[in-house]
Amino acid sequence: MAGGELVGREAETAAVDGFLARVRGGGGARLVVRGRPGIGKSALLRYAAAAAPVRVLRATADEAEGRMAFALLHQLLHPALGLSGALPEPQRRALHGALGLGAGADDRFLVSAAVTSLLAEAAQPDGLVCIVDDVHWADRASADALLFAARRLDAHPVGLLFGAREDPDTLHLLRGLPELRLDGLSGAEAARLLAAHAPEPPSSAVAARVAEATGGHPLALREAARLLTPAQLAGAAPLPDPLPAGEGVAALYRRRIAGLPAATRAALLAAALDGSGDPAVGEAAALHGAAGPGDRRPAEAGAPARAEAGDGGVGAAEGGNPAEGSGEAVSGAAGAEAGSGGPPEASGDVVFGPAEAAGLVELGAGGVRFGHPLVRSAVVAAASAAERRRTHRLLAERLAGSDPDRAARHRAAAAVGPDEEAAAALAAAAGRAGSRGGHADAAAAYRLAADLSPPGEARAGRLRNAAEAAWLGGLPGQAQSNLAAARAEARTPGDRLPLERLRGRFELASGDAAEALRILLAAAEGAGGPLAWQVLADAAEAAAYVGDTGAAARVGALAEALPVPGGGAERFLRDVLAGDGALARGDAGRGAGLLRRALRGLPADEDDPALLLWAASSASMLGDAAAAAAYGARAGRAARVSGVAGTLPVILENAATGERFNGDIALSAALSEEGLLLAEESGAANSAAAHHANLAVCDALRGREDGCRAHAREALAIAVPHRLGLRAGVAVYALGLLDLGAGRFAQAHERLTPLASPAPGMGSPVNAWGSAADRVEAAVAAGDADAARETTAFLASWVAEREAPRSRALLARCEALTRPDPEGVGLLREALEALSGVDGAGFDRARTALLLGERLRRDRRPAEARPHLRAAAEAFQRMGAAPWERRAAGELRAAGEAAEPAAPGALDALTPQELRIARLVAEGASNRDVAARLFLSPRTVEYHLYKVYPKLGIGSRTELARLLAR
Repeated sequence: MAGGELVGREAETAAVDGFLARVRGGGGARLVVRGRPGIGKSALLRYAAAAAPVRVLRATADEAEGRMAFALLHQLLHPALGLSGALPEPQRRALHGALGLGAGADDRFLVSAAVTSLLAEAAQPDGLVCIVDDVHWADRASADALLFAARRLDAHPVGLLFGAREDPDTLHLLRGLPELRLDGLSGAEAARLLAAHAPEPPSSAVAARVAEATGGHPLALREAARLLTPAQLAGAAPLPDPLPAGEGVAALYRRRIAGLPAATRAALLAAALDGSGDPAVGEAAALHGAAGPGDRRPAEAGAPARAEAGDGGVGAAEGGNPAEGSGEAVSGAAGAEAGSGGPPEASGDVVFGPAEAAGLVELGAGGVRFGHPLVRSAVVAAASAAERRRTHRLLAERLAGSDPDRAARHRAAAAVGPDEEAAAALAAAAGRAGSRGGHADAAAAYRLAADLSPPGEARAGRLRNAAEAAWLGGLPGQAQSNLAAARAEARTPGDRLPLERLRGRFELASGDAAEALRILLAAAEGAGGPLAWQVLADAAEAAAYVGDTGAAARVGALAEALPVPGGGAERFLRDVLAGDGALARGDAGRGAGLLRRALRGLPADEDDPALLLWAASSASMLGDAAAAAAYGARAGRAARVSGVAGTLPVILENAATGERFNGDIALSAALSEEGLLLAEESGAANSAAAHHANLAVCDALRGREDGCRAHAREALAIAVPHRLGLRAGVAVYALGLLDLGAGRFAQAHERLTPLASPAPGMGSPVNAWGSAADRVEAAVAAGDADAARETTAFLASWVAEREAPRSRALLARCEALTRPDPEGVGLLREALEALSGVDGAGFDRARTALLLGERLRRDRRPAEARPHLRAAAEAFQRMGAAPWERRAAGELRAAGEAAEPAAPGALDALTPQELRIARLVAEGASNRDVAARLFLSPRTVEYHLYKVYPKLGIGSRTELARLLAR
């Protein structure tokens, strides 16, 4: 507690000690120290840096750099960049691009993953503490990346300690992290702090009075100790009224600033607006008279300085001394220039010396450092608007050649009214920020550029860019506001089409899907050119989410009406959209044929995630769940490394659903948990609903009632008001499946029946045919033979035009349940035989074996029943489908075999993260490949593998591959 900075903060330092101990012990730790300005946050962070028993990386966010993407991250990570060679190549490339060290991907998730990996590397061998002060001023790109890492480094000895003010936006950004809130000191503690900083020990009465007046505010107490005379401290002279407290501290700083020479005030203003700490910036401002009485500046050699008309100063008009107005540095420099003919010179000590003597700044190896952020704020507040603009112009001129992004921001701040040149420079800077993944900061720059733009095409385009960047940056509110402004500027249909597409996409991602469908369909009517295909594809996606077959048919008709495209991607989309439309109109033969043609035309090495998602959808519509899962997995792999990882939440919806259809319940749940986290971090509410719905189904299959109901509730809370019929139907299906697995057949029949006739916004045809086999089983068990036969007929019509062995096998199983023996037993045998050769049909095969065994046992043929029941029980056990395993085991016991409770499956011991890693390793991926695909560090992968091997009782990748293959 050097210098008495932390007097009275024993409890808070103990909390920081605990934070450091967790890191030193090998675990991850996070802590936000928050409170009012001057309350002692920075002092506590300095204590943590000094006390840390491990490596420390430090950074302080700068208000002047708050809109410069990755500025804070560059400051924090610079000492550790030598370790970036250990990162997976996509992450390394993205990080170097973000920090301006090379070309990179414009994907904030890849950058965030790279930060996570780099911190894990920097933590070796003993640990790492990252200390970031003034997070409320951090650029959004850096803050997002650090918070992404903070939520994923529990397995590493990495601590992240943040200091932040209590403004609502910052607290929302840091939500979910542990907090340490600093309040004012108690009376006794305040007295101790005052005594520690006062030149004379205060009397008890004075200490109590000062403590009460300041509210125990540490900065106010230290300033009071500096302000009071020995006589006032002793109680022999009256105290100033008022004492500096709260806003009074800032007022005290403003009074000190007003008493400084004009040149010093000019230098301080330049330093405050620049933020780099470079004293040459302030010296140049002093020499150029960027601020001061009359705005004096050296003119021609030997000529007196003259005022610039129209702009006031902060000198005599604000209480400054006219005799000191130009300051020694300015008047002396002018004379030197006249005498020597060379450029004027100014000394940092001369220019900043008075401010240092007043306790406002510190001069050192790091340049000019303000004693407290409130000093900096006071410097800016003390200057007039005209003085700030002139200083910004000076800074823009100085930085134009070396740092065009900073220069653009200063030029924009200096502008008065529309300024196309300033707007163009700022838009270019925004484009560079977005290309590095700093989308949120790019959005702010684009919006300011638009505000500086004269009305017209350029302004509309910059507003559109601002909307798109805000969306990519996870700021949906700003995105909608910018888009509304852009729409108001649009003048032609060509201008409006991309805006309407954005509007529909925004609504589809986090708003009302039916409204998104209406917007996109309206935009697609009469649209032409390459963008028309994208709008139609978006409309088809919206129709699928809503569950609106009429809209899907309309999209197909519009796709067929467009000229036959020349590009392979457009031809593929045309066949997919036309095929889906034909299916929606009831023309199953033509629709299935178009979808098959589309899939045949897709290159084997296709790596466009969007096209692969459409391929997955087409395979699913053809009843080929294995192919759908394979396309979904390829889309995920492509997205993780191609710079479009921002689409991952949606891609993982498809991948997770595909794995569930293929019977890999654990992997499906693991993918949805990853997708849910990414969706919540990116503000994609509708994707979050999809992942909740899939997790509800996975929990139903595993018999986890509480989890199933909780996820279904979360899914429906989003899906119903957003009219996501597809997701609402999946959530309802999960609850019905939960009842079916538990043997509550009447309840299952009641829940599943509405899925047969979905209304747009409440269900989907996909759910209708996807749940048909379950509806038949529930109806038969509940005694509703008519409903079972009706559903079987529906499934038969759906299967008729689809060359899908699995679907035909399921139809045979449903027909068996509606037929008497021996015909029913024969159909079940036929279904089981058909499923034996279908990839990914393990769960359907086990359920068919269970139904066959049950039928044989009831027909008093236990010897024939037992092999089927035993196989079903073992399969369910491997998949973790506990309710179905219990049902098969019960039937097996009733058939005369004393089935012992099965031991938990090996994979049941793995966490979702461990399972994801194990699957990829078993496929032959290296640690770096796995890290790149899962947004992890190679060390995180290594850490999890060290836990996976003993859990599974294996010791090598080869054994892991064999185990997972079984």
